[in-house]
Amino acid sequence: MTTDVNNTTLTSSSGSGQRASALDALRGYAILTMVLSGTVAFGILPGWMYHAQVPPPSHQFTPSVFGITWVDLVFPFFIFAMGAAFPFSIGKKLNEQRGILKAVVSAFTRGCQLTFFAIFIQHLYPWTLSNPQNLTAWLTTLFAFALLFPMFMRLPQKYPKAVHVTVKVAAYGIATTLLLTLNYASNRTFSLGFSNIIILVLANMAIFGSLAYIFTYKNRLARLAILPFVMAIFLGSGTEGSWAQWLYNFSPVPWMYKFYYLKYLFIIIPGSIAGEYLMDWMKTKQPSESESPREKHSAWLMAGFSAGLILINLYGLFTRQLVLNLFLTSAMLAAGIYFLRKPLSGNVMLWRKLFTTGAYFLMLGLFFEAYEGGIRKDSSTYSYYFVTSGLAFMALIFFSVVCDYFKGYRYTRFLIGSGQNPMIAYVGTSMLVMPVLNITGLAPHLTVFDSDPWLGLLKGLLITALVTLITLFFTRIKWFWRT
Repeated sequence: MTTDVNNTTLTSSSGSGQRASALDALRGYAILTMVLSGTVAFGILPGWMYHAQVPPPSHQFTPSVFGITWVDLVFPFFIFAMGAAFPFSIGKKLNEQRGILKAVVSAFTRGCQLTFFAIFIQHLYPWTLSNPQNLTAWLTTLFAFALLFPMFMRLPQKYPKAVHVTVKVAAYGIATTLLLTLNYASNRTFSLGFSNIIILVLANMAIFGSLAYIFTYKNRLARLAILPFVMAIFLGSGTEGSWAQWLYNFSPVPWMYKFYYLKYLFIIIPGSIAGEYLMDWMKTKQPSESESPREKHSAWLMAGFSAGLILINLYGLFTRQLVLNLFLTSAMLAAGIYFLRKPLSGNVMLWRKLFTTGAYFLMLGLFFEAYEGGIRKDSSTYSYYFVTSGLAFMALIFFSVVCDYFKGYRYTRFLIGSGQNPMIAYVGTSMLVMPVLNITGLAPHLTVFDSDPWLGLLKGLLITALVTLITLFFTRIKWFWRT
C-alpha cells in the first residue's frame, strides 16, 4: 500500500485507487482567501471584509470588538488542513514501521525548515529591504523567490543523492549569506527574532502537532486528552510564582518557540481526527460503489447544511445575535444528525463522522462564547479555537461532497492545485507579483481601485487570480515546495 500525501491518494495492493481532493481544496481555499484578505483595498470595504478586531476605516487593533469574519477563518482552516494531512504523511511512516524515532526526527526537521522559511521571507520582503521600495529591493526579492525553489523543491529521484544534498546545501548557504550581508531599511539588522509569525506558528505546529499525533497514533481519545492539560497551563499561567507560569514563560529558543503558540493544538488535533476519518473512507470505499438516490439526497443536504452552518455562524457571531445563532445552529445540527442517522454507504458514513464531530466542537465553542468576553481572534479565545475547528469540519464536508462525490473538479481545480502548492501561493503576492508589477510600472495604477468598495474588492480578486495562475503553473509542471 502506498500513499501520496501531496494528492491525498491512497492506492491499495490490488491496484484500485481512490483519490480525495477535498483536503487539497480546503487547503487551497484557506491559502487563496488568505491572499485575498491581504490584497483587497483597506479602509473602504464593510467591516466583515477584514479581521473583526481591525475594523475600517482606521484598521487599528481593537480588542474590545468581539465576533469573527470569513477572514478570521482562513488561518485556522489552514492549520486544520495541516493536521488532517498527518495520517497521510506521519501515518504512512508509522504504518510502514519506519519507527517512532524517524518520525520524531522528521517532525523536528520540518519545523526547522519552516522556521528558516519564516525568517528568510520576512527579511527578503521588498519593504524590509528598502523604504521606500526601489529597483534593487524588488530584484533582490525576485532572486530570493527563485532561490526558494532549490531550497524546498525535491529533485527527481534519477539524480544521485550527492546531487540532492549539494543543491540543498548550496541554496541554504546562499540564503544564509544573503540574510547576514544585506543592508536592510530603517537601520534594521539581521535578527533571528524577525520572522513571519504565521509561518512560525506553522513551524511549531509541525513539531508539536506531529509529536501529539506520533505518540497517540491510533488512539484519538489520548490525543484529545492532551488538550485539557494545555488549557490548564494557559489558565494557570497568570498565577504568580506557579510552575504553570514558569512553564508558560520558559523557552530555550524564544525566536523559534513559545508556549503561547501551542494554543493552535486546539485546532490541529481535531484536524488530525478529520484526516483519520478521511483515510478510513479512502481505504474502504470501493470504486464501483453504487450511488443510490438517497445517498445523492444526503449529499445535497450535507452540502447545504455545512455551508449554511458556516454562513449562519459568521453572521450571528459578527453581528452579536448570539441567542439566534445558538438556536439556528442547534436546530441545523440536530436536523443534520437526524438525516445521517442511518448511513447506507461509505460516503454517508464519512459525512456522519465529520458532521457529528464537527457539531461537538462547534457547540463547545458556542458554549465558551461568553468566556473571555466573547469570541475573538486576537487575542484568541477558547471559543475561537473550538468554533473554527467545528466550522472547518463543515468546510471539509462541503468540499468532500463537491470534489469527491459530485466530481466537481472543473470548478474546484484552482483550489485543489493551489492546495497542493501552498508555500508558493503564500509568498506569491509579496515576492513575485508585486515586485514584477512595480518593475514594469504597473503597480502605481492599482491605486485607482482604492476609491470604491467594488473596485477595492476587484483589486484583491485580480491579484489573487494572478497568484493562483502562478501557483497552478508550478503545480502543473510538478515544481512543489515541500518541507
